[in-house]
Amino acid sequence: MGSTIMDVAKASGVSASTVSRVLSDHPRISTETRERVLAAVEALGYRPHSAARNLANSSTKTIGLILNAEADQFVRNPFFIGAMSGISQLAQAHDYNVMYAFNPKEKEELETAVRFVSSHAVDGIILFTSRTRDKCIQYLLKQKCPFSVIGRPDNAGNILWVDNDNFQATYQVTDLLLARGHRTIGFIGGPDDLNVSRDRYDGFRRALAVHGLHAAPAHVFCDGGFTEVYGNACMKKMLDNPDPNLPMPTAVVTADDLQAIGALQALRERRRNDVAVVGFNNTELAVYQQPALASIDVNAAQLGYHAARLLINALETSPSTEDHVIVPTNLVERDSLNVPIPAR
Repeated sequence: MGSTIMDVAKASGVSASTVSRVLSDHPRISTETRERVLAAVEALGYRPHSAARNLANSSTKTIGLILNAEADQFVRNPFFIGAMSGISQLAQAHDYNVMYAFNPKEKEELETAVRFVSSHAVDGIILFTSRTRDKCIQYLLKQKCPFSVIGRPDNAGNILWVDNDNFQATYQVTDLLLARGHRTIGFIGGPDDLNVSRDRYDGFRRALAVHGLHAAPAHVFCDGGFTEVYGNACMKKMLDNPDPNLPMPTAVVTADDLQAIGALQALRERRRNDVAVVGFNNTELAVYQQPALASIDVNAAQLGYHAARLLINALETSPSTEDHVIVPTNLVERDSLNVPIPAR
């Protein structure tokens, strides 16, 4: 059985509370007492229990993650796994634990935030999304609870956040498709209350506008989830459009790889190989599709890493002038882009 704090107190001739203060680096402990206690700690090989040490420091050494997903979607969407791996890497390096909760709806996200804050279960929180007029962000700001966000907030002042330039990413891939001869391009987006969905759609729309084009309403979907089912349903609606005067899109840009995978499935079912499809997030699933899915790599692990870094820096050091990080993206070209170039 290992030594206890009472053993250290007895050996150094002080109280257990004094030992606790020494171990938490309390400033009102004399040098002589500190040295005597630390000598006893070393001689006895005492290792303080992490929970007790954190209690003495008024710290849980725990970060709470609020994920905007069902538990099964978390397993199926590798973006979450990538972001969490980046968070875990930073948290482990700074001796923080991670607590997470799945919340598919904003109301549940807010309930989780209230529970984390009111129970003092965490030192800070990382939100995995940013909504328009986000109630969770408003609550955390009011409670003065440290937090960071993966996603661009509405009002970025005084908020720690990390994101890609989603507008530029979809602008560039749409511009590339236009340069290759595509003129009728569809778009499958995510929930319209998420800022990331709006930014990606705005980039797509702006690229078309620069070329004097616009997407037909029947080719644009901006009110669904980041799932295969939604992507499959949207692709079939484009294929089945009854308007004979509306040409079928020769390319489709999606806001998530799972949507793109569903779109590719719909095309295979109809034995169509004449529609280019681009995904978003470049998950590990992309390379195993038929055809292999071209996708915009968002560097999910880096998003998580920097979200954790900004938050832990705020928890452990004086406020920094750095309040956000833009993680670069890059298009990974694969066979789903290699379709016959439409005749002009």
